[in-house]
Amino acid sequence: MAQAVKELWPEVQLAIGPSIENGFYYDFDKPEPFTDEDLKTIEKAMRRIIGQNLPFQREELPRDQARALFQQRGEDYKLELIRDIPDDKISVYYTGGHFVDLCRGPHIASTREIKAFKLLSVAGAYWRGDEKQPMLQRIYGTCFETEEDLQKYLNFLEESQKRDHRKLGPQLDLFNFYYDEAGAGLVFYHPHGAVLRRVIEDYILRQNIRHGYEQVLTPHLLKGKLWEQSGHAGYYRDNMYYFKVDDEEYAVKPMNCPGHILIYKSRLRSYRDLPIRFFELGTVYRQEKGGVLHGLLRVRGFTQDDGHIFCRPDQVKAEVMQVLDFTFEIMRAFGFEGMAIELSTRPDKFIGRESDWDIATAALKESLEEKGVAYHVHEGEGAFYGPKIDVKLKDALDRQWQCATIQCDFALPERFNLEYIDDSGQPCRTIMIHRAILGSVERFIGTLIEHYAGAFPLWLAPVQAVIIPIRAEHQRYAQELQASFLKADLRVTIDARNESLNKRIRESTLKKIPYLLIVGDKEIQTQNLSVRKRTEGDIGMLPPDEFLAQVQEQIDQKR
Repeated sequence: MAQAVKELWPEVQLAIGPSIENGFYYDFDKPEPFTDEDLKTIEKAMRRIIGQNLPFQREELPRDQARALFQQRGEDYKLELIRDIPDDKISVYYTGGHFVDLCRGPHIASTREIKAFKLLSVAGAYWRGDEKQPMLQRIYGTCFETEEDLQKYLNFLEESQKRDHRKLGPQLDLFNFYYDEAGAGLVFYHPHGAVLRRVIEDYILRQNIRHGYEQVLTPHLLKGKLWEQSGHAGYYRDNMYYFKVDDEEYAVKPMNCPGHILIYKSRLRSYRDLPIRFFELGTVYRQEKGGVLHGLLRVRGFTQDDGHIFCRPDQVKAEVMQVLDFTFEIMRAFGFEGMAIELSTRPDKFIGRESDWDIATAALKESLEEKGVAYHVHEGEGAFYGPKIDVKLKDALDRQWQCATIQCDFALPERFNLEYIDDSGQPCRTIMIHRAILGSVERFIGTLIEHYAGAFPLWLAPVQAVIIPIRAEHQRYAQELQASFLKADLRVTIDARNESLNKRIRESTLKKIPYLLIVGDKEIQTQNLSVRKRTEGDIGMLPPDEFLAQVQEQIDQKR
């Protein structure tokens, strides 16, 4: 691709072009933007290069010689890369003897071995991810062994785009972002989105209470010195919002843990009291860079279903296992079956003693192994205060989404001197387990939208049924039905607009409403309603009580 671009636009400078999980990209410094037509032209040039069966030839050059080679070609970005490569020998690859690029390799033997590829899109990207550096143009592509595999992947991408929550959210009137007026990364939930969020939060609150958690509420603002004590200021200050109140520094909370710690410390705790489980739907704010914001998946203000368990060392494993069971139960209720589990260990920068980290990591490992759960170890990817288990959901397209997390923490209890009195009357160090089941409510809603393509199961649907009176004289019966259903907590609206019946049915179907209830002369005479189900179509006439009983069973069973 780089060779084709240089042949077409010789003045373009090459930056960097790695392989990535689902293909590859290359960054180019080109004043004018690449167009869709340009991508087609580049693809055509690439096919010509492939057809020439040009060999790839590796050469290792001394640093000075490599610098001279790319200086002669006017490739400033390559010179910067060479400067930062620690090796004495710099590897380059020639294609057909004339095009050369800086690359670690290895490569295939020749261009003819490339079978099936497609250029996908263009995006802006700062050089080396630094917003102070030049903005480059990044061309994304993908390649496969066969055309069949390529087409399968392109179909997957097409389906992914249909499910994109950033499109479906506004389309279904769930949420939006008002970047110019309110700022980036801040979510506005419209009425339907607020209903969806309330249903999720009500459910997760009830389930936490069932699992022995006590709900707490903590302030959004806390003194800066509290974040110094917790260690967050030292690790996250650039991602926090600070300001002054009466000449004292405060911060908007990026996490809920210090607030829960203060509640735990509010009185003396006995070994008999433990474990103590606190839960909060806590809204937090983090200063994310504009370039990484991504719909509901990466925002600056979000709510966590945050839980903190304060326990004795001998209770840690049992509590972690209970949280795992709790997580699997919740995910099944929301319709997720496949999950991937990751265990992340001590990072280079951490607080606390290494011996405590080893104990905490062992407790998490033993919990996973005793549950018989397969997991992958991510060395050095733990939180700064403790190792963690991450649960990644697999959606309808088998994509993975970061969700639940369980973190075992010896460090914050040490910093805040968290204690309980043991059976001999001696103070002992409390262990703290951080856990979130949904993770971020915003991210979880984004995941749900893409998993279901916006067609939520009945219990989650913001509008569960719409009543459509055929003519104006049928509206009174529709209103009586609505009042009856609302009393039974069914979320029902009426569409009595002066539009054709077919248009109203079509538009309600596009809104992915689970049930359409049609009422006309026949329905009024028989005191029934005609039912159309989103997944089955027309299912005939039913008495209102029978319809209500059927949908309430579906809601209760979360089918």
